[in-house]
Amino acid sequence: MDFSFLSEYYSFFINGVKFTIVLAFFTVLFGFMLGLLLSLMRLSNKKILNVIAASYVEFIRGTPLLVQLYIVFYGLPHLGIALPDFAAGIIALSVNSAAYIAEIIRAGIQAVDKGQMEAARSLGMKSGMAMRYIIIPQAVKNILPALGNEFIVVIKESSIASIIGIHELMYNADTVRGNTFKPFEPLIVAAIMYFILTFSLSKVVGAFERRLKTSD
Repeated sequence: MDFSFLSEYYSFFINGVKFTIVLAFFTVLFGFMLGLLLSLMRLSNKKILNVIAASYVEFIRGTPLLVQLYIVFYGLPHLGIALPDFAAGIIALSVNSAAYIAEIIRAGIQAVDKGQMEAARSLGMKSGMAMRYIIIPQAVKNILPALGNEFIVVIKESSIASIIGIHELMYNADTVRGNTFKPFEPLIVAAIMYFILTFSLSKVVGAFERRLKTSD
């Protein structure tokens, strides 16, 4: 195998990593906000909110991410909403990630002792205020490791965004393959860089999880 192309094209891989990290960061950020809303809807006593959230989660988890990406990228312009490639990728990935994050948050909220809510209510707090100041902060502490793992998953799934022309790691690796006429070696470099990203993050998440257990 010949990796001499790296001296000329290493910047393609570095820039691809930067785009991948930014894409994953905003995906998890927006996915968390939407997932939090969905989880609260699923825990709501109002049946209509519960049904809407449950239907969303089941539909998104039951359809391929590629299809969702195409719907956002090709479908929104038909509704008069033209988005840059990067924004369309973030929206599609966030919509997908939110369904999984919603279940993570819901499990975290349900894991908080019910006595916490009862104690807050006995102090005169409304249920919304108790959820905001008492329950959710405790739930977030419980789910942070799982959110870290979701970040790792999103980094790997972001490679599918290359389909719509986002210059993340996989797209740039394909560009190098086309420029150098080397079909295999650039993929090896991309795989190694994905591994370095995910392995490093998994170690950070593991260390953070151990620190949380110690603080308990």
